[in-house]
Amino acid sequence: MLRFGFLAVTFATSLILQAGQGTAWARGGDEDEGEIGTASTSSTSSTASVASKTGASHHGKVRAKKKSKNVSGRVVAESELRKEPLPRPSGNLKIASVNFADEPVDVNIYNEDGSYNIEALHKVDHMLRCKRTNDEKPIEPRLVAILSHIYDHFGKPLEIVSGYRNQQKETSFHFKGSASDIRISGVAPKKIVTFANSLDTGGMGIGIYPKSQFVHVDVRPLPSFRWIDNSRANPNAREKQPPRTWRGKKLSS
Repeated sequence: MLRFGFLAVTFATSLILQAGQGTAWARGGDEDEGEIGTASTSSTSSTASVASKTGASHHGKVRAKKKSKNVSGRVVAESELRKEPLPRPSGNLKIASVNFADEPVDVNIYNEDGSYNIEALHKVDHMLRCKRTNDEKPIEPRLVAILSHIYDHFGKPLEIVSGYRNQQKETSFHFKGSASDIRISGVAPKKIVTFANSLDTGGMGIGIYPKSQFVHVDVRPLPSFRWIDNSRANPNAREKQPPRTWRGKKLSS
């Protein structure tokens, strides 16, 4: 199975870096995952236009206002990124899922020659499959390596709250197979965030969810993002539901 890495920084991203690096932004979290606010401006405007025709614009504004109060974050300045190349982790990875608790995975993602162990990666793909549709997607190997780094550091299995999501919001890094929400028993989320930050050489999204007690980690094109989401978890949000074209049974969380 072919596994594609992420593309280099685009011209548009470089403009964003010049204009907004190190500045505050009001998007992020499990639903937005630090996506660039300008990318959603036109969509928001068109949605508001439709909503005004249906009488729902007021409710949409209230939800947006509540979200902005609960979520805060920023673009990571280049000076904050790790300067030294990130060494290869041991490759050891023990994970369990809150959605598939009876299917723990204990693998080493590397072969003896340092190449990726495809069978091990397939096991990780299966563990991080969509809980609603049971669909699998190749998880970005760079993310798996980051998870191995985290396992090496804390020496405890990672609990996967959410991995790949076959969902309506296709801009989500969960949909792209490059994000996971994790917990570690006995380890405060802030400690996980602190260590994950030390791994970022560029192109990572790291968010903390104090109310839900998990940490979001993803790999993405530059720039890196950080955020805090104090809103209550909403696993059944519309954008997290399966695509309208999905013909399987509609499942709840």
